[in-house]
Formats: sequence, C-alpha cells, structure tokens
Amino acid sequence: MCTVVIDVSRPTRLLAVRDEDPQREWDDLGVWWPEHYPGVIGIRDRRAGGAWLAVDPASRRLAVLLNRADVLDLPESEVLSRGSLALESVAGRSPEPPLRTHGFNLLEVSSERSRVLSWDGVQLSETPVPEGVHMIAHDGLDDPTTARIATWLPRFRAERPAPGDADWSSRWLELLAESGRLSRDDDRAIIRDNHVHGYPTMSLLYCIAAVSDAGAHVHSHVLARPGEWS
Repeated sequence: MCTVVIDVSRPTRLLAVRDEDPQREWDDLGVWWPEHYPGVIGIRDRRAGGAWLAVDPASRRLAVLLNRADVLDLPESEVLSRGSLALESVAGRSPEPPLRTHGFNLLEVSSERSRVLSWDGVQLSETPVPEGVHMIAHDGLDDPTTARIATWLPRFRAERPAPGDADWSSRWLELLAESGRLSRDDDRAIIRDNHVHGYPTMSLLYCIAAVSDAGAHVHSHVLARPGEWS
C-alpha cells in the first residue's frame, strides 16, 4: 500500500512513501547491485535481493514498485518475485507478458516520459502519466475511490512546484506531515499502519526524487518509528 505523488514537468518530481512489513529486512539507498546494475541506486529488499525504488543517474531513469491485487492462477511455488522489476526497468527492460508475478503497479519515469505499467495476473496495461500532479497507490492512477488520493491529491495539486522552484519538496513534505497527524490506521492517511486493513505493513520511509535531461537525483528519509511521522 505504498503511495507516490508525481509532478510530470521539467524536471519531473516525485515523493514516494514505502509501506512494508517492519520485520522484513531491507537496506536504505545505496549501490547494492554493482555486478548486474552498475551505478544504480536503490532501496534494497534483502530477502528477494531486489528493489522497491531504483534510480539510474546515467540513463536518467527511475522506477517505483507498488503492489496491487491480482487474479494470478499459479501455485505459490511457481510465482516469481517482483523484486527485479524496478531494477530491470531502469536498465531499459520493462516487463512484458506473460508474467509469473503477483500484481503490481510499476511507475517508470525518464527524462522523456512517465507511465504506469499495471499487471493484474492476466493482463499488463499501460497508463501514460500526463503533465501535472498525480497520485498512485494500490489501484489506478488518481483513483478517486482510494481515500488518501481523494483527500490529498487536490492539496498536492494546489502546491504544484513552479518551474525552477528549488524549495518544492518542503511544501510537499509539509502536506505529508499534515497527513501524518491523522490516525495511522485512518484510510486517508499516507503515513500508515495497515494492520487494521489486514496487512502487516507500515510506512517505513519516504524518498524525494527529481528526473530531467540534466540527471536523476534521489534522497531518502527513514522514519524513526514505523507508521509514525518524523
């Protein structure tokens, strides 16, 4: 149930909040895959060895992986990890069907375009992300039935960064902090504890990124306590 806010512009800016089981080991931003993905920076999942978010500064590509529901008809023993999807994406290899993974939204950002590739276990679909501010979580882009999107997308759009605005992230983080004052199990919350919704995941960190012809940059902030704003 991760959440991403993206402003498709010049540059394209992004705020991504990661939700995961706190008991699942992971590593903060680093160059964790030098042999197979040299120069790629990302948030590494130790269990699967893959990435939730990956950035290749050389190719000016960024990818974020968000889980979504699926109707995949395979035994769990035959299901493959989604962990390589973001890494392969920034290497220029987007997923192609048929796929043997559970459902996902893969947000791909480059200096030329942004899009979401969505897999539901049967069909892989593509949604271009047009210019402007958008949000995505566990369902479609700007999904009005997702409470946190319905609540916060108008606010983020009202704070859309102007061209050349070097302080854009501080205003988006102010909105994130405001959302953090909601109960963490409130379905409108962006900083979340998903146990009440039947998932063992909690917000662990957020990343701020920018992608343009001049390069790709990303910074992370790990929350002091899972599911609580800090």
